[in-house]
Amino acid sequence: MHQRHLPASPNWYCSRCSDLNGKGVLGFGAKNTIYLLNVTAVSPAVTGELTGHTERVSGFVFCSHDGQEHICASTSDDKTVKIWDAEQKILLKEHNVHQSTISAVHWSPVQKLLLVTGDEKGIVVCYWFSSNDTQSFFPEPRTIFCLSCSPHEENYIAVGYKDGMIVVIDISKKGEVIHRLRGHDDEIHALAWCPQPREEPLYWRSEDNTGNQDINGVTEGAEMGYYLASGSRDQTVRIWCTARGKGVMTLKLPFLKRRGAGVDTAVKERLWLTVHWPKGRPSQIVSSCFGGEIIMWDLKKSGKQKWSLLGSSSDGQNHSRIVFNMSSFHSGDRELLLSTSMDREIKCWDLASLECCWTLPTLGGFVYCLSFSPVGTGCLALGIGDSMIRVWNTLSIQNQYDIKTFWQGVKSKVTALAWHPLKEGSLAFGTDDGKVGIYEVYSNKPPQISSTYHHRTVYSLSWGPPVPPMSFGGSGDKPSYSLYSCAGEGVIFQHDPWKLSGEASNIDKLIRDTNNIKHKTPPHTDLSWKPDSSVLAIGNEDGSIEVLKAPMLKLLCTVQQHHKIINSLRWHHEHSSQNELQYLLASGSSNAIVYVHDLKSVIETPSESPVLMTEPFRTLSGHTNKITSLTWSPHHDGRLVTVSYDGTAQVWDVLKEEPVCNYRGHSGRLLCVQWSTVHPDLVWTGGDDFTLHEWAVSKQEHVTPPKTKKRVEMGKKRGPQKKSKKKKKAPEKGGMKAEERELPLGEEIKGAAGSGAEEGQSDNDEEEEERENTDGPSVTGNGPSFLLSSFAVSSASSCFCASSAVFEMSLRLSGCRLMNNLYHWGHRLVQREHGACVPGSADHIQLGLFTDRDALYRMFQEEGDHVEAGHYDSMVYLRLWKGDLIGAINLAAEKGELTDHLLSLAPMAGYQVWARTVEAYVKQLCHHEQFLKAASHLVSIHKLYEAINLLKSHQFYREAIALARARLQPEDPVLKDLYMSWAAVLEKDGHYAAAAKCYLAADSSFDAAKVIAKKGDVISLRTAANLAQISGESELAHSLSLRCAKDLMLFQDWAAAQKVLRMQDSLLGHRLVFCVNEILTQRLADTDVVTWSVASSHTWSKSCDENFLSTVHRVWQSEFGVAAADLVKVKTLHQQLRATDNPPATTSVPLKQLLFHISLDVTLCALSQLLCDWPSVLEDLLRALTRGSEVGHFTLMTEVCQLLLTQGLESVTFYKQKLDPTDERILVISQSVEAFVCYQLMYKKWWNYSAETSALTNNTFSNGHCLTEKNHSEVEANCNGEAQTDVIFSEGFWKVLLSEPHANLQATQRAIAEIQRRVTSLIQQHNQCKDSHESSQALSTSQSETSEEHGGSLSGKRYF
Repeated sequence: MHQRHLPASPNWYCSRCSDLNGKGVLGFGAKNTIYLLNVTAVSPAVTGELTGHTERVSGFVFCSHDGQEHICASTSDDKTVKIWDAEQKILLKEHNVHQSTISAVHWSPVQKLLLVTGDEKGIVVCYWFSSNDTQSFFPEPRTIFCLSCSPHEENYIAVGYKDGMIVVIDISKKGEVIHRLRGHDDEIHALAWCPQPREEPLYWRSEDNTGNQDINGVTEGAEMGYYLASGSRDQTVRIWCTARGKGVMTLKLPFLKRRGAGVDTAVKERLWLTVHWPKGRPSQIVSSCFGGEIIMWDLKKSGKQKWSLLGSSSDGQNHSRIVFNMSSFHSGDRELLLSTSMDREIKCWDLASLECCWTLPTLGGFVYCLSFSPVGTGCLALGIGDSMIRVWNTLSIQNQYDIKTFWQGVKSKVTALAWHPLKEGSLAFGTDDGKVGIYEVYSNKPPQISSTYHHRTVYSLSWGPPVPPMSFGGSGDKPSYSLYSCAGEGVIFQHDPWKLSGEASNIDKLIRDTNNIKHKTPPHTDLSWKPDSSVLAIGNEDGSIEVLKAPMLKLLCTVQQHHKIINSLRWHHEHSSQNELQYLLASGSSNAIVYVHDLKSVIETPSESPVLMTEPFRTLSGHTNKITSLTWSPHHDGRLVTVSYDGTAQVWDVLKEEPVCNYRGHSGRLLCVQWSTVHPDLVWTGGDDFTLHEWAVSKQEHVTPPKTKKRVEMGKKRGPQKKSKKKKKAPEKGGMKAEERELPLGEEIKGAAGSGAEEGQSDNDEEEEERENTDGPSVTGNGPSFLLSSFAVSSASSCFCASSAVFEMSLRLSGCRLMNNLYHWGHRLVQREHGACVPGSADHIQLGLFTDRDALYRMFQEEGDHVEAGHYDSMVYLRLWKGDLIGAINLAAEKGELTDHLLSLAPMAGYQVWARTVEAYVKQLCHHEQFLKAASHLVSIHKLYEAINLLKSHQFYREAIALARARLQPEDPVLKDLYMSWAAVLEKDGHYAAAAKCYLAADSSFDAAKVIAKKGDVISLRTAANLAQISGESELAHSLSLRCAKDLMLFQDWAAAQKVLRMQDSLLGHRLVFCVNEILTQRLADTDVVTWSVASSHTWSKSCDENFLSTVHRVWQSEFGVAAADLVKVKTLHQQLRATDNPPATTSVPLKQLLFHISLDVTLCALSQLLCDWPSVLEDLLRALTRGSEVGHFTLMTEVCQLLLTQGLESVTFYKQKLDPTDERILVISQSVEAFVCYQLMYKKWWNYSAETSALTNNTFSNGHCLTEKNHSEVEANCNGEAQTDVIFSEGFWKVLLSEPHANLQATQRAIAEIQRRVTSLIQQHNQCKDSHESSQALSTSQSETSEEHGGSLSGKRYF
């Protein structure tokens, strides 16, 4: 039926949504349809579709048994499983056992009649095709992602779950779990069994370290089980041995960086890892990778790189996005692999050469527009709803599907295309969001985008001659063609292709000025320039067509033929054998009729005033729904093709006014059509079924469109749709509505895109058109609506359902029948006086309108069908007219049909009735989530607190606070409760600033300060501290100020830190610590310890030659007023800082934080010195020195030691003289301080002596010659002098470090470490022996079982 075919894209994120049979037929699910392709190594060919599912197809699989390759099965989100005959394309059987969404399917390779499916609730269903029996299992309460039946054991099924678990179940034992394979920690995307049992040895590294491997690392005994491969989102492929239930190999995906492309960090997160084990290749596995690459793993290959990349010989062979499904088959002597991907391409690979054989592009959206290039022969552009433009070289010989895809700068559905008439490769496009741009398809540059956007969908684009104001200026200052765009808001813009960044002009202004138009012009919906660029035709929303003369756009005539929106306009081509045919203009609208007008006389001999044309040259009728597009054949005279919402394409002979043929290959509504510019017999059509068809006119069996049956069949294919209330919207162009909703494949709207409920006409529109196309008047009998055509009344609902039927029939009578009917009515009225007739009841209900009030009331009573039919409003009107206001209100309240109108009438029945009505209406409004309106009505009956609680309970806090502020007293507790509740919600959502405002409004300053401090930045902490201080929360202000100052200290902003601390008098002690820290940092800045820059500092912290502690005391006295004279103040500060937590030093503490901890110790030391507490001085000194040593920072320890003890051991001696010699504890502390001093001195002397010795050796043998005796004696004297000095300096110095207790301690530590090492070694040896013993027992047991099964001797075999 069709030549070439671009199908819809395979669905995404399905574990098995495509499959190949042995005859080379590929089937895949796309939306709710299954497409079938014949596959060879040369090219694919679409052979048909399987339709029947009402929702997305989630799985597809062929039966792999000989003679049954044509049998296939599919699963869907509609929870059904269907069995198909792919050759006959018919449904064989189906079942709907599943109650949840089906996520996995596989046909058993061993049992040819067994189909296994799994769903998201964890249910596994086995379905036997021949007997129609089912059996359900529930192995694990987890979400199933995939499953696979064993090709070797008919009862084994492997199931993969969302959480990474894999189980192997035995369906012959009621689904008993044989193995639980644990190793993956994320979704299992695919499972594949090794095609051959008793596998050959694989090169592997055991994961459980059981020792079951030989010297070469090759498995032995692997043939006892069956290998299973799994692919997971955790980026690994694992090989499992089902005999032992453990993994034997883990393959980590390589991250392949493409040429010229950066590493996308999001690629790893967007991963689908599918695996396929080709038949005949037991040691090779094919898997997908991160960015669309496909790799083949060689399981026997040693080394790190066990993989080979498919399509590595040249760029562009691999998929560009993740791969979802793979399957393979043998075509002659070649093994081919088919893959589907998120990039909407199906690729065929040769597994021998690892090269791509061909690529079939697929479509992920409606085919909105088609355009053949007038310059590049056979170059076809496609505008698709998946936000991409495709350019197809239809004349390519080597590749039938030579298609390039363009997506940069598009970002929305492409709804209009137009090639430049002269410039090759220049393609204009329009999008659903009103964007207009130009692509240069033969370059790699992004498109140029017009700065002028339409407000709605761009309907059509056309290149034409420039018109004012663009046509003004010299010939070199203006382009030869302008780009015109028409969009849904009814405006046509003229864009300058040389300067798209400039503002486009609206041609309506030129039309108004030229033709002196004062009235409002109808919105435009399409435009078409005559091929010679002399005349412009514009279609309008009201069905009129305006023909204007360029360049000033003078109105030549107006065509008033159509009565609905114009969807398409096309001029006949100029190169026909009959010159007068170039003046033919074809137009299609939503009334399903095509009109052709001959405008020769209007164009050649224009009149002074515009002509009104009401008679067409030809009328082409036959379509049963709106016309969406049309085009003339460039090869014939008067040959036209049209497409319609009826799902068919119709070819017309316009001159004969006859249909030629009708194409019915699509399964949805058609949106666009193009006649091949090369082949006179080929036509291209696209529609909302996501497909593009190429078909031959001469091969079609139908001549005219189907009347109504075709539309019924299309409705069945699309499946049942949920009806929704139709909203009034601005008129849109048929087939390209901005309301159309399309989602990526795998995420489609349920019911399949392209249904009438989603876009295009609604059911009501279709019924309206059917009535227009039906002869004679129409009367509907469903509901209370009747068409009173005799009175020229539009379809209006009647309040008298029961009586109007008889009355309606009487209105249609004429002549003697009408007279007879009137006679009977009069006779009944006479009978009423005698009691034989009761008007307003029973068979005489219609007479209630023509007699007395009692009869009318009886008629009202009889009209009770309104309530049963759901037309409560009609019954309410009747009760209101009768005067039963309370009854009308009660009825409406009971049925939930109260309205503002009834509410406004309620006060007529009294205040109590009105109040009850308001309360009932409030409940109704809350049910419809109209809470603001409900609260307003509560206020109207003075239920203010109830209104506030209603708003609060539904989190309308702003409205509730506004209402409370406006109507309640400021001290009302409800107001505070509102602020506190809103603050809690805001705080939970992370809106701390807004929450703080609420707490302040609720007079809760403490909570406001705490919540603003949660932001954690310096400004927020400072603000929170100030807020806490103002509100009198001194403790909170204290902690927040200190926290802010510490953050500023980390930024080395000393001035700001002191400023923050100065705000709190209680933080004077911490100010001293920060002062010491600043001075210490400035002193260490001259060394290699401090390498960072300082943001701000004080002048008193600059380095000087003064002793460090003396500097500290001087600055304290001058800047902070802390001196030895005020002992009470010093003692208080000392106690405050002594209570401050100063954690022990660790290697993970940052250097800035470590310096702060040292500064605290030094501050305590300096305060103790002012208090003359000399034991504490030495203790704090020791703590400061110890911190540098504990973190392994020798340089820091040395520099601190030199700063605090400038005279070395003499400084220590000075402090020791002030100690109590009887206090052993303090003497030990002093010795420790001496040890630190000696340690750094010894370190320094050691390296100085080493350097001098090296210099002596070098001087002695300089250049291979001995020095003179004089020089040698001088050097020796110098060295002896130094040595002597060392001896003198070190007297009593070495015993501190080389004492016997210290040596004993080190020896003990070494002994303990050696014992720990030996115990650890013994434990490891014991565990290895235990594991080896258990493994030997298991191996012996399996050997004995094997020997019993075979009944023979195992001699001659060796097991390790």
